[in-house]
Amino acid sequence: MILLVVDCQKGCFDSRLFAYEIVKENIKRLIFEARKNQIEVVYVQHDDGPGTDLDKETDNYEIIEEFAPRSGERRFEKNVNSAFHSMTGLCEYLDEKQETQLIVVGVSTDYCMDATIKSGFEKGFQLYVPSYANSTYDNPYFDKETAYKFYNEFMWPKRYATIITVEEAIQLMGKE
Repeated sequence: MILLVVDCQKGCFDSRLFAYEIVKENIKRLIFEARKNQIEVVYVQHDDGPGTDLDKETDNYEIIEEFAPRSGERRFEKNVNSAFHSMTGLCEYLDEKQETQLIVVGVSTDYCMDATIKSGFEKGFQLYVPSYANSTYDNPYFDKETAYKFYNEFMWPKRYATIITVEEAIQLMGKE
């Protein structure tokens, strides 16, 4: 099992997110519990290119301090929505490790998280998404709470991923 942390970067993980404080605390707790249970924590970072809010040459590209990777924890880079796109090398890494189960957390629910969940499902991974461990912003079509609920309560369950509580995710990590 792997804990996959998607795009929790300074340039996009902030108080504009739905349920920001709850999501932040849940992700911090999951990272802590993963490390305590010797579950590998893997990070994915989005690079939108020079001059953007997620320019890899700026501080905004870095993972927020509360979630900061430790020495030796793997990071993968992308400039597309899905963490599983061939450009990242993540699938090859997981194949080498023979890892098929992932707990996935991060932002943004309706962009990179959705693409990652659907792509991971298509590649045969068993994906677990803890409630209130992903978030998004308002968009022109729905507010951030509606977007969150649409994916976590309607789109992903029983199709692409298993939605679980944070406590259930911690229990899964303890069984590894």
